[in-house]
Amino acid sequence: MTANSISQDASRLALPPPSLARRISSFFYKRPNVTLFALLSLPLLWLLVIYIGSIAAMLVQSFYSLDPFSGRVVRQFTLSTYQSLFNNPSNMDIVGRTVLMAFLVTLMCAVIAFPLSYYFARYAPKRVKSVLYLGVMLPLWSSYLVRVYAWKLILADEGIISWFFTALGLRGVLDAILSIPVIGGSSLSFSFLGMFIVFVYIWLPYMILPVTAALERVPKSLIEASGDLGGRPSTTFWKVILPLAFPGVIAGSIFTFSLTLGDYIIPQIIGNSSYFIGGAVYVFYGTAGNIPLAAAFTTIPIVIMIVYLLVARRLGAFDAL
Repeated sequence: MTANSISQDASRLALPPPSLARRISSFFYKRPNVTLFALLSLPLLWLLVIYIGSIAAMLVQSFYSLDPFSGRVVRQFTLSTYQSLFNNPSNMDIVGRTVLMAFLVTLMCAVIAFPLSYYFARYAPKRVKSVLYLGVMLPLWSSYLVRVYAWKLILADEGIISWFFTALGLRGVLDAILSIPVIGGSSLSFSFLGMFIVFVYIWLPYMILPVTAALERVPKSLIEASGDLGGRPSTTFWKVILPLAFPGVIAGSIFTFSLTLGDYIIPQIIGNSSYFIGGAVYVFYGTAGNIPLAAAFTTIPIVIMIVYLLVARRLGAFDAL
């Protein structure tokens, strides 16, 4: 045995034993599957117990009924709650009103967001793009309630919009719009039109960002090839750009449609006393104490969104998220 080997053995013997933290680190490093399970166990536990568990409990509650005399929940399986839900025309009016508003808000957000996103992705310089992105994201940094109440003041009869129409001598035009039976009201802040405006403003950033991301992924070479092959700008847009960016529109619509479908704050602050699904669930659960009917009402947007997500998945929306 040489002197070098003896010194190396002595140095190894002199090293202190590894610490507990190092042993734990070595254990997980050698077992990647255990590491993956340890990292995902808590999020999966929260997802299964808190999120999916609460939804499952709500679905179970929807198959109970309410005793009309005592007001207590009868914990026996029955379909009477769903029968009362679907047999009541006012409940179906609430569902139709909510779905129609969600569809119109989604459509308007797509119409507004697409040209803005196209400019962001194709023409805006880097500095301008940063400023534009900041302008899109900045409203999201403020309180949701502050923005909604600010719009209530803007849309009020004494607000800036009414003042603007009056200053231009167009007060009669505003009054004519407000006199329309379905969308009108005493003022914009007490009308479906005002509610529609607020919904579009609140959820528009959620449409702009996915559409911009989808447009940025459209290869410029395809656009140039379309022009080289004699395609007009309109042909290039309809045949090349829009089909490739359409999954981004569908991805954005998932946010705008679902958020409008479940929102109950804006309909309470803006608009008349007509209920939407969120407001109806709030009233049935909190004021009326009819928990089974509130749970049954909640299953409607869940089913709608499941169908919507399945269709969006087939259209490639998840690839654009």
